[in-house]
Formats: sequence, structure tokens, C-alpha cells
Amino acid sequence: MTIHVRPGEGHHHPMIDGDHVAKALVQDDEGAFEVFEVSAPAAPMAPPHVSPWTGVLYLVEGRVTAVVEGTSYDVEPGGVVVFPAGRPSTFAVVGDSARFLAITSGVGAGRFFADFASSVPADRPVEESMPAILEVTRRHGVALGVP
Repeated sequence: MTIHVRPGEGHHHPMIDGDHVAKALVQDDEGAFEVFEVSAPAAPMAPPHVSPWTGVLYLVEGRVTAVVEGTSYDVEPGGVVVFPAGRPSTFAVVGDSARFLAITSGVGAGRFFADFASSVPADRPVEESMPAILEVTRRHGVALGVP
């Protein structure tokens, strides 16, 4: 199967932590993964959370601080950090903004991003949106606030 997505194409999922653009979903006999382009503004670091999929962040522009299982990593353009499934992790943009590729195992992240974007207003304060956030995360097996 060949997939070709031009620059600017893909399904946009505007979320609190940035615009997640679905670029590709690949499923074959070897497994499945999804590719997203994320444009993220500077914002306070979200609490660590646990996802049922592994995520790989490849930084294209800007800088981020990633925290995986309590260890902090400074990620610069060209750098990679892996967020293992089932392990507490989070990130924050350092500076004004960052752009990165997110590659996730399985097919759950895209469904989560789509549900989150349609259920939680991206322009409202997190505190105001918390009931909707908790409902979406529950539906997709994502645990928030894990130490």
C-alpha cells in the first residue's frame, strides 16, 4: 500500500496542546502505526499521563522538554524521544512553539485525537474543560495525573 500526503494535507484535530494533523494510518500483516504532524504552542506542561500506545516524537522545529517516568529530556530539532505505552509521560514546548512528527503504535491515537478535538474546546481553560477531558480519556484508556 502506498500513501502519499502533500504538505498541508491531512485531517486536523485542534486540541489544547496543539493541532494534530493525521498524515497516515498504516495497517498490514506486521502491525499498525499512525503518523501525525503536530504544531504546538507554548503552554504549561500537562500532568503526566499514561497512554495505551507507544509514541515517538521527532522534533522538526522549536524545542520541547519531555518527561518520561520522571526523567526530563531536552529535545532539540532532529532529536527523538519515545513515550512507551503504559508509562507516565508528558511534554512542554520551550519557547513560542514547536513542530514535530508523532508516530504512534496501533490505531488508537487517531481515534483519541478525533474524539478529544470534537469533545473538548481547544479555546477554553483546561479547568473548565476537565469533565469533558476526563470522559474522553476514560473512553480511550488514557490515565491522567499519574505520578
